[in-house]
Amino acid sequence: MIGNWGTTVGKAVRSQSAPVTYGLIALCCLIFVIGPLSGLSPTYGTGDQLLSAQRAYFERWGVVPVELFEWTLRAAATPATALFVHGSWLHLLGNMLFLYVFGAMAEERMGHFEFALFYVGCGYLALFGYAAAHSDSAQTLVGASGAISAVLGAFLYLFPKARVTSLFPFLFFLPLRFPAWVVLPFWVSLQWMAASRATHGPAVAYLAHLLGFSAGFLYAWVRYGRTAAVFSRGTTPGPPAEKTPGREAE
Repeated sequence: MIGNWGTTVGKAVRSQSAPVTYGLIALCCLIFVIGPLSGLSPTYGTGDQLLSAQRAYFERWGVVPVELFEWTLRAAATPATALFVHGSWLHLLGNMLFLYVFGAMAEERMGHFEFALFYVGCGYLALFGYAAAHSDSAQTLVGASGAISAVLGAFLYLFPKARVTSLFPFLFFLPLRFPAWVVLPFWVSLQWMAASRATHGPAVAYLAHLLGFSAGFLYAWVRYGRTAAVFSRGTTPGPPAEKTPGREAE
């Protein structure tokens, strides 16, 4: 899950042309609401019956590392299906907030179809890489964090000067504005420190965050190279002036 993203609260700009980003958010929310984890559907029962349905749901759609390398078709598909499954309301809302903030600008730069392939491909690699590092684990992994981390990585390369408004707990949540090249590497450092301490299959897949971020950054670097500098923003990131600013993040 997203764990420890919340050291920063970002603010980017609204894009009027990001149907894939908004579609992914809507799809993830819909899947969660109609599934057993939301607690809103009476079809899954209550008490032990609901808990059993939730476990079965995770095992069917999530990544189980020890099963992934049995190389069955169903298991091989789980790093993709797990991107659309979330374990709690907090997990869902945290992930979707980051996708809402950073996804639109990345999608507008890449184009809709390329962004969709990028999101699913990098998310798949992140979850697969995590499973490979914990190949003997039977713990189920779900969530879009790996894919969203890839979006952050690409955003850092494409828009390094974009201003991000951040709230730091150790500064009494005082809102401060920093460029992306300051905020996002700081976030990566937190993930690295957390991953280095999580030696027994953490509840939060920090390694998947790092793998996704690295995949996204490298993709943008290889795909766009020096042309990315043309599209990077200074203190006013985002689309042309006639479009309305005002996006927020956790």
